[in-house]
Amino acid sequence: MATEIPGDETETGRRAARELDVKGLHCPLPILRTRALLDRMAPGEEVIVYATDPASVIDFKHFCNTTDNALLGHETRGELFVYRIRRGG
Repeated sequence: MATEIPGDETETGRRAARELDVKGLHCPLPILRTRALLDRMAPGEEVIVYATDPASVIDFKHFCNTTDNALLGHETRGELFVYRIRRGG
């Protein structure tokens, strides 16, 4: 089940990154849920996505390369894949 965790304001007043939990979902659902969230976000906002699908490594790189969204970082923590994406626009 995908869960969106809204971002909070930081001390500087800048909105913190939102978080999206797509653990347990397989291709293409992590990308589809991420795209749906990004479509509701303002340009420049960021989302951190937590996934467990090993194919998500290729999927998120391809998704960001073919859209105007930026993959700011990718980290592997055991069986967990963490992506930081900035909304383009």
